[in-house]
Amino acid sequence: MSLLSYLINGISLGSVYAIIALGYTMVYGIAKMLNFAHGDVIMVGGYVVFVLASGMGLPPILAVLISMVVCTVLGMVIERVAYKPLRMAASPLAVLITAIGVSYLLQNLALLLFGANTKSFTSVVTIPAIVLAEGQLTISGETIVTIIACIVIMVGLTAFIKKTKAGQAMLAVSEDKGAAQLMGINVNGTIALTFAIGSALAAVAGVLLCSTYPSLTPYTGAMPGIKAFVAAVFGGIGSIPGAMIGGILLGIIEILGKAYISSQMADAIVFAVLIVVLLVKPTGILGKEIQEKV
Repeated sequence: MSLLSYLINGISLGSVYAIIALGYTMVYGIAKMLNFAHGDVIMVGGYVVFVLASGMGLPPILAVLISMVVCTVLGMVIERVAYKPLRMAASPLAVLITAIGVSYLLQNLALLLFGANTKSFTSVVTIPAIVLAEGQLTISGETIVTIIACIVIMVGLTAFIKKTKAGQAMLAVSEDKGAAQLMGINVNGTIALTFAIGSALAAVAGVLLCSTYPSLTPYTGAMPGIKAFVAAVFGGIGSIPGAMIGGILLGIIEILGKAYISSQMADAIVFAVLIVVLLVKPTGILGKEIQEKV
């Protein structure tokens, strides 16, 4: 029964990683850049909910919706101010350094506004826990909501990309920006929309993460952001189903590693598994090999 409990917790944690990884994989798939500030958008979303729900007493659902709006605007501002000027002419290394700079900027702004002390985050989930097997297995409300949210987001995002004009534009831009622009697609607008969607999902992931692990600091999003990037690479960066598979597998590996090997070595185990996967299949589980045109 304990193994089943660990698996459920792993799927729950992996669902959070999957939601965060969607932001990485969408931005990379469309703009061919790595937004390492994405993890700190998670932290911003958590602080917005903390201030609105705990500080101002707003209903949790309203606080989460406002958090999504704030993070959406933040993601679009980051793309417009930090990345758009570099996208055409600058090297990938310059964009990567800029992303790291934006990450540190957000962390230090949070330090100035909220201080370094850990804040106690009140869960926004009101669903009661489910007790099974005569009390031997308990599934928390946070776990239930996290798993359901991940499934709904994956289905909704897949439908959006396949069924809507904006989604088809994203696919076209991911294939060839130049050709998409010649066909009348607003490439800059499509990339901005990608950042907006990814940042809104980061807000949701931040709330779910802080509800499950009820603490909040300016560095809350740093490690989950890195692990979500690992999940995106694990599943095949650029692939939306790959982000979900990679995230869930990563969560299960982390929880089982903590339970059966060592809680202190869990992170090392996660990265070691990634190295092994990339040695065997460099493109990730669902990634496709891209042939460069000479």
